[in-house]
Amino acid sequence: MKTFELKYGCNPHQKPAEISAITGSLPFEVLNGNPGYINFMDAVNSWQLVRELKAAMNMPAAASFKHVSPAGAAIGIPLTEELKKAYLIEDIELSPIAAAYARARGADRMSSFGDWAALSDIVDKPTAQILKKEVSDGVIAPGYTDEALGILKQKKGGKYNIIKIDPAYEAGEIERRSIFGIEFIQKKNSFIPTFEDLKNIVTENRELTEEVKRDMILAMLTLKYTQSNSVCYTAGGQVIGCGAGQQSRIHCTRLAGDKADIWYLKQHPKVLNMKFKQGIGRPEKDNARDLFVRQDTTDFELGLLDEFLEEVPERFTAKEREDWLKGLRGVTLGSDAFFPFRDNIDRAYKSGVKYIVQPGGSVREDSVIGACNQYGMVMCLTGVRLFHH
Repeated sequence: MKTFELKYGCNPHQKPAEISAITGSLPFEVLNGNPGYINFMDAVNSWQLVRELKAAMNMPAAASFKHVSPAGAAIGIPLTEELKKAYLIEDIELSPIAAAYARARGADRMSSFGDWAALSDIVDKPTAQILKKEVSDGVIAPGYTDEALGILKQKKGGKYNIIKIDPAYEAGEIERRSIFGIEFIQKKNSFIPTFEDLKNIVTENRELTEEVKRDMILAMLTLKYTQSNSVCYTAGGQVIGCGAGQQSRIHCTRLAGDKADIWYLKQHPKVLNMKFKQGIGRPEKDNARDLFVRQDTTDFELGLLDEFLEEVPERFTAKEREDWLKGLRGVTLGSDAFFPFRDNIDRAYKSGVKYIVQPGGSVREDSVIGACNQYGMVMCLTGVRLFHH
């Protein structure tokens, strides 16, 4: 198949629309549903991310995409009981690829509502069981077990989008796109980071464990497929906060840091032990938890939780919030371009950041390094910018 006709483009009034192979045939098969223009953009970007993550880590990888940026990405590391509870998957025996998707989806469950899922490995029953429970637009993977495919074909009244990608497919070295009747041509971004790219440590603290290096690679690859400007916080083999598409880098850092704080607050016993009323769905549970942990939630909004909860816990005091967030430590921060000011480092420290990976190149690099030294952080300069547009 060389061309695939779409219902419409980015919006319903943008017709006609199609995707086509530049050379040869399209490298995928639609097993179910009728994916649209944005679905395919998410599918193509997310597949590249998980494929490269698996190649870099030699572990199953997954991503949860929304509007051509990852809400989360992760590798297949086993979950703690607290994370299983926070991610609403206590009843599923997780395989490595299922654990990867659970972590990717759990990074920012609010943003992952209606996501596009990407899996580096064949989708098995546990992964399909997670997807079946969640609100999701579709999935791309190199294959599906018969049992998993049967489960997924039941989603959305049989209309769930399922794409099988050829894992051997390689794109050409040159990328082309058309904007306003003008063709843009560039060499593909073929950079895949390795531990060798983490050797230029410029801080006084130079201690990096293998786990931290892994989280740095995860942050860099996530940034490679995130709309720029972008900043990514990672911990324990998964993204915990991603700030995408901001014009100012400090806004990226604040946005991603706020998401990391919320991710950690949702593991507080007050949140994990919430008793929901009978019949409350997963999206409503996510919304209720998010509303409860947010610092800017008004008392009126908090009162709305009576609709979902048997009993609304007392909201966090400022001290409770501060004390709990002190437990968020050893976080890695990646940036797709240099930090122009030290304010990014000051904000990152508030969300437990200990390790930083970034290209470097700022005229105020000494100030940025000085801030890292003040907080005892480790910072690597890779020399590679990772803008994505």
